[in-house]
Amino acid sequence: MAEIMTENGIREVLSWEEFGTATRELAHKVVDSGFEPDVVVAIARGGLVPGGAMAYALGTKGVGTMNVEFYTDIGETLTDPRILPPLMDTAELPGQKVLVVDDVADSGRTLQLVMNMLARQGSDARSAVLYTKPRSIIVPDYSWKDTDEWITFPWSALPPIGHDHSIDA
Repeated sequence: MAEIMTENGIREVLSWEEFGTATRELAHKVVDSGFEPDVVVAIARGGLVPGGAMAYALGTKGVGTMNVEFYTDIGETLTDPRILPPLMDTAELPGQKVLVVDDVADSGRTLQLVMNMLARQGSDARSAVLYTKPRSIIVPDYSWKDTDEWITFPWSALPPIGHDHSIDA
């Protein structure tokens, strides 16, 4: 795991190779606990890639996404997380074993929103994240690593491509 110093402080950098190792190790934690999810729900956007990788690692065919907006920039959030359209049809989830996957439990508010919603609907839901921060208000059921640093994930390391983009090297 590499750390780099930026103008905003130290960052933990997760490479694609380390991501593969992290998701396999996280999947082992789920399997070792005896939890066998019927469905993996990825929290978009940060949890999309980890959610898909976890579904493959666990052999889970049922995959869905919940679109939640909370962070607007590094260290900047909305007042409260909110679920965005398109909305996932959760009608089939009550009684199902659901693994909710996200990239990081930073404040934990996004993960808590989704977990509370699934609990109210009667799902047996557990949570898995790559990273947990010490300030998170929720302790995920499964976490690969604890950190207090801002994390650069391989899928979000570069800025979005706009209409005036140049070729990325």
